[in-house]
Amino acid sequence: MKRIFIKTVLAAAAIGALGLAQAQTRTIKFANQNAAGHPIVMGMEKFAEIVAAKSGGKLKVNVFPGGALGSDQANVSALQGGTLEMASMNSGIFASIVKDFAIYDFPFLFGNAKEADAVVDGPFGTGLHKKLEDKGLVGLTYYELGFRQLTNSKRAVAKVEDIAGLKLRVIPNPINVDWVNALGANPTPLPFPELYAALEQKAVDGQENPVATIRGAKLYEVQKYMTLTNHQYNPQSVVISKRFWESLSEGDRKILQDAAVESAKYEREQSRAQAASILEELKKSGMQVTELAPAEVAKLREKMKPVIAKHSASVGEATVNAVMAELDKARK
Repeated sequence: MKRIFIKTVLAAAAIGALGLAQAQTRTIKFANQNAAGHPIVMGMEKFAEIVAAKSGGKLKVNVFPGGALGSDQANVSALQGGTLEMASMNSGIFASIVKDFAIYDFPFLFGNAKEADAVVDGPFGTGLHKKLEDKGLVGLTYYELGFRQLTNSKRAVAKVEDIAGLKLRVIPNPINVDWVNALGANPTPLPFPELYAALEQKAVDGQENPVATIRGAKLYEVQKYMTLTNHQYNPQSVVISKRFWESLSEGDRKILQDAAVESAKYEREQSRAQAASILEELKKSGMQVTELAPAEVAKLREKMKPVIAKHSASVGEATVNAVMAELDKARK
């Protein structure tokens, strides 16, 4: 009888320990708009792998690509409400809650990846993420979407004037609406998950995104013409819900922060290594690719200047000066 009692106690203790271990396992939903195989999703998967290893399985990250958990705007609300733990999205999207983030959508702000890295990884990028904390978000690091290119289904764009009249989907924020208007085109703000259908149904003529996103979302199926413009570079903020963050121990926070930084390095490497081969894939898929001549790029920059001036005033002189100071250092 005594042995049976001891076995029963031990079994109950084991079940209790198992239940406690399960209770201590934290599951993190990590959302993004890009398709599986995109460098950003690869970065998210790397993050999940690092977190699992460093936490001994105590923290589990589930990756949700392809807009599976809704649009970026819906994700921001869910993060603030604590019903979504993490997301990665274009940093400029946060301009709706912290105006300074609009600086990241300034046309031709970054000339190359080195300049972008210097800004987002330095005091400016870190400081901007700190401003999200009052809005219920914590910025961990930056992935990259990359340099954006123009596509459409109407005609080849070899000159700036060829853009006029096109109906273009843009990220839903004011600066993108303004620069498309400045080119004589018609801006149509749409969440990314609605883009393919809008192009397929000819509700819009074109859009602009980096080549990896164009490939990942299969936009080559509904877009014939691409023009290499490099008109914007998009950093992608990796953010976590402040409510969730504050529920974690210091040790768990360090695991997530370190994993985010490590996965960002990996993500950017993948993004940059794949760009040329993806462009070749898109050509083989039937896209006609045009590169703007330097004189046309100069015209494009000129048309963007009033837009940059307007939004510099709304973003604020201090923010503009701070990013320009970082760029000056990076260019030396």
